[in-house]
Amino acid sequence: MPAERSYIERPRYSCALSGAMTTVSALPRGVPILHAAPGCAGNTTWTQMGGGALQVGGYCGALTVPGTNVGENDVVFGGERRLREELEHTFEVIDGDIFVVVTGCVPAMIGDDVRSVVNEFHDARHAVVVADTGGFKGNSYYGYDLVLEALFRQYVRPEVAKVARRVNLWGVVPSWDVFWRGNLAELRGLLRSLGLEVNAFFTQDDSARAIREAASASLNIVVSDVYGVRPAEIFRELHGTDFLQIPMPIGPAASAEFLETVGERAGVTRRRIAAAVKRQTRAYFGYIETLADCFADMDLQRYAVVIGDANYATAVPRFLVEDLGWLPELVVYTDLLEDEAKAALARRHERIAEPLRPKVVFETDSEQIVRHFRELVPEGDGDRYQRRFSPAFVVGSSLDRRFAATIGAAHLSVSFPVANRAVLDRGYAGFSGSLRLVEDLLSSIVAGR
Repeated sequence: MPAERSYIERPRYSCALSGAMTTVSALPRGVPILHAAPGCAGNTTWTQMGGGALQVGGYCGALTVPGTNVGENDVVFGGERRLREELEHTFEVIDGDIFVVVTGCVPAMIGDDVRSVVNEFHDARHAVVVADTGGFKGNSYYGYDLVLEALFRQYVRPEVAKVARRVNLWGVVPSWDVFWRGNLAELRGLLRSLGLEVNAFFTQDDSARAIREAASASLNIVVSDVYGVRPAEIFRELHGTDFLQIPMPIGPAASAEFLETVGERAGVTRRRIAAAVKRQTRAYFGYIETLADCFADMDLQRYAVVIGDANYATAVPRFLVEDLGWLPELVVYTDLLEDEAKAALARRHERIAEPLRPKVVFETDSEQIVRHFRELVPEGDGDRYQRRFSPAFVVGSSLDRRFAATIGAAHLSVSFPVANRAVLDRGYAGFSGSLRLVEDLLSSIVAGR
């Protein structure tokens, strides 16, 4: 037997520091300060350039991020002096509202006392937070969690009065979900249709002041089974605000359920919830009905394989089955996940009726996805009647284009890395987002006609 593999082929994430850096850059006037070795900012930037749908940089992001660039001398004698210098110079030349020191592997291993250095700079002019984000702690999605935890512990003002109908929203990871801007905007719109005031932390409508007052929320909403869950638990412990955990909604069925679940939990009247659902459902089907004849006559139904992170691999299959009439037969989660999270995600698919329920696997190694597919759909011997997985579609990442070509399927890049698309404010969440998803799926099929 071949030796057990000890590596991951073509991973779909970077390290915790990368995730932390892009998360801070997405905050309103947020400035990440890297206490890390040379190359960390570059590695994050090149990763985003290769898979972030051309979204790189922003205010004090990418290669413009302040950094200590610790070297051999700092490893021997400690990097605290270098960090102190960097903080002084950063405050002199950079205008920001939230400064977050994120640490790399080297300072973590040599034991720099980063917090004591940062404490020297706390004053009325500067809000400085420390996030211990050594790259070895986890992947880029975990870096998002670490930044949220740091903000909740060190930046959010404690002991503030709760405000009815005010909510915080987490679970969409900036940059590593390349549609994060559009998704957050659509989710904010859904919540506002219920009369809720929304603090989403990362949109252009958010502010450092709103983040500072986040403990005034009466409810936190986490649109993920994985991302933002641990920070929400910490927020509850520190600030006494409970949270609702629900998958990111894509499509009218999931979006209606989202509005009903959140509305009931937030104390919104049933009449207002029903009105919001009815109005947006009517608008959705008003657009879809113009497509119905072509969809049926041109035989645009498909078998599907869905490959992606914890949010998309949960939300997309449900949308395909319940709203588009497609048959997703294989769902592959590509995250590094604990067994408890795997079980929770697998249960999400139990709502799909047994004859239509996809096979769910958890696989971080892209090279093994073909094997999982062939276990489900063996290659035929040339007899056309044995090739039952057709017509086919692969919803995944840019890494899955070759796999799609191998099985003769159309392909759409949705989950990181996305190298073959440019994305600015496009999103797939909610009612409006799912219309964009229908457009993109069907455009991929008919593009060559």
